[in-house]
Amino acid sequence: MTDYAVVNPATGATEATFDIFTDAQIEDAVARAAAAAVTWAATAPADRAAVVRRIAELHRERRDEFAAIIVREMGKPIAAAEGEVDFAADIIEYNADNIDKITGDTPLDILGDGTAVVRRAPLGALLGIMPWNFPAYQVARFAGPNLAVGNTIILKHAPQCPESAAFLETLYRDAGLPDGAYVNVYATNEQAADIIADPRVHGVSVTGSERAGAAVAEVAGRNLKKVALELGGSDPFIVLSTDDLDSVVAAAVEARLDNNGQSCNGAKRFIVVDGLYDEFTSKFVASLSAVSAEDPAQAGTVLGPLSSQAASEHLQAQIDKALEQGATLLAGGTREGNFFAPTVLADVTSEMDVYREELFGPAAVVYRVADEEAAVHLANDTSFGLGSYVFTTDAEQADRVADAIEAGMVYVNLVLADSPELPFGGVKRSGTSREMGLLAADEFVNKKLIRKA
Repeated sequence: MTDYAVVNPATGATEATFDIFTDAQIEDAVARAAAAAVTWAATAPADRAAVVRRIAELHRERRDEFAAIIVREMGKPIAAAEGEVDFAADIIEYNADNIDKITGDTPLDILGDGTAVVRRAPLGALLGIMPWNFPAYQVARFAGPNLAVGNTIILKHAPQCPESAAFLETLYRDAGLPDGAYVNVYATNEQAADIIADPRVHGVSVTGSERAGAAVAEVAGRNLKKVALELGGSDPFIVLSTDDLDSVVAAAVEARLDNNGQSCNGAKRFIVVDGLYDEFTSKFVASLSAVSAEDPAQAGTVLGPLSSQAASEHLQAQIDKALEQGATLLAGGTREGNFFAPTVLADVTSEMDVYREELFGPAAVVYRVADEEAAVHLANDTSFGLGSYVFTTDAEQADRVADAIEAGMVYVNLVLADSPELPFGGVKRSGTSREMGLLAADEFVNKKLIRKA
């Protein structure tokens, strides 16, 4: 029996299975990562950067093979899978290019004579628990900065991405990392908890659901380990004014359908002022309805299947419950296997379950609001706080709304603008950490004060 399997969501066929590690294999992985942490930390930053840069190069050289794996595992359209591998390479390369900034001393102005600096030192072996929705990108966000600063990686990938997990371990090894600096484990949740508790492991990063994050944080807390959490989101897309509604609608469609609607920071709640609501909603529904879910391996596919039968059944149950509770269906609401039609709900109220839930798939909720104040209130009336999107022609209004929104990220008049130099993360129940940018490399380091007379 194994929980690690490649089940193609487009066909439902099980294409490969992988055995869960024995406890002895887990022990070997932890021991190797802990041993490698000593030598890797002692490696000169420039030498570490050379290896990290080679990891990025191998992503590009093996892009087609990796992208095909991603399509098989979670149904991402092939063009998007290729783009994901490219972006992962860019993130990893960014850390190599900025090695001096992320490892260098920070001088401090002090009261008195002498000097003081903050020197960053790696913590050691870390556990990364990664999700299925971005098999390459999520690993790059964790492994890139941490390898650059001198930590080593024990990587537990999602059970439905075991082929990506094996591919990445080989790639990282081929780049020239010392043995144990990056090790893959096919571990159960119980074994992962044991890894977190192991004194040779100095921190854990998890990207996933609220439930997964809470479970990992509980174990980490009991063992006094640093934990970084990147969890779910129900990002608002606020439309306050525009001189080009068609471009706003196009951005809204892109933001909702990205990654088959399965992005933590995908726009999910579309909050539109009264004067624009009817026209926006009409155009939005028409544009979404024109997109059909198709074979993800086929060139030109925009929307593929949801990642699994369980994901499809969960989204269907959410939509059905919303309709039972009084929501109006403007488009979609149906599926064939794991291929879900783009769906739009309206007339959702705070008494309905869907008002508080994250819709992970090509499903959106549209809300009509009276003004800016009402839009901000609705945007913040959620337990999530990951990203947000604001469309307005008023620069002062953009600043006001950006300040007022309770989220880790605000994008004004654009979507899908993530970039290696920009920090990614949220607040509230969306997480506690930052990935990408210079902030990512500060999550798992000892910021050591050195004060000299």
